Amino acid sequence: MMHLDQGDQASPRSSNLQAADVLAGTHAFGAILAALRRRDRTGQGAYLDVSMLEALIAADDVSYAAVLNGGEAQGSPRPAMGVFAVGGRHLALQTGGAAALWPRLQALLGRTDLAADPRFETPDQRRRNWPALRDIIGEWLARFATVDAALEALRGARIPAAAVLMPEEVVAHPHLQARGAFPTVPHPARGEVRVTAAPFHLDGQPVTPAGPAPYRVGEHTRAVLTGLLGYKEREIDDLAQAGAVQAP
Repeated sequence: MMHLDQGDQASPRSSNLQAADVLAGTHAFGAILAALRRRDRTGQGAYLDVSMLEALIAADDVSYAAVLNGGEAQGSPRPAMGVFAVGGRHLALQTGGAAALWPRLQALLGRTDLAADPRFETPDQRRRNWPALRDIIGEWLARFATVDAALEALRGARIPAAAVLMPEEVVAHPHLQARGAFPTVPHPARGEVRVTAAPFHLDGQPVTPAGPAPYRVGEHTRAVLTGLLGYKEREIDDLAQAGAVQAP
């Protein structure tokens, strides 16, 4: 991932996304549910091995599918995907490679002459000559004063595009607010904090934490041992004194 994101930088670029952790957890979630379903159907248990490395590899099926079959890796900037500065913000769009989008793009740009340009005759040639096509699109986008105005024109032509949002814009986005994407949970030192919810809803409702995260070692020892395992308080005290558990 670091190599593919390098682009024109002098060295591979690290990402801010905890991709390995999140993707491995996501795959583990699906694998566990599948194993439980098989157990319910057959009575057979399962041993699951989820690889963080392989979760990263599987997330880029374009580059690895190409390299595995004699093609070239598509690093950053990825052909046919562009990011353009418009009115102090940025706009991302995907076009050029897909055959269905090409005539729409020509009409939108007012450049029907591009159809006869040998650099752009096929999807593969448009990908290979993406820097030149990116400059043509950038010149057209430069006429817009705002990202919103450019998006209106692009969406009217059915060209996939979106504004690039900063984190501050994301957490205030009306769609995410309506989805309940950032619930509030209690915190033992700060009172309340906001966190990210699970990225799916269940029965029409967001899935939010049932309570605060553990804050100190052994915080829930007594609740688990008494509520789930039936230990007596005296037995827990004996375990704590023996150093077997921490149970404040």
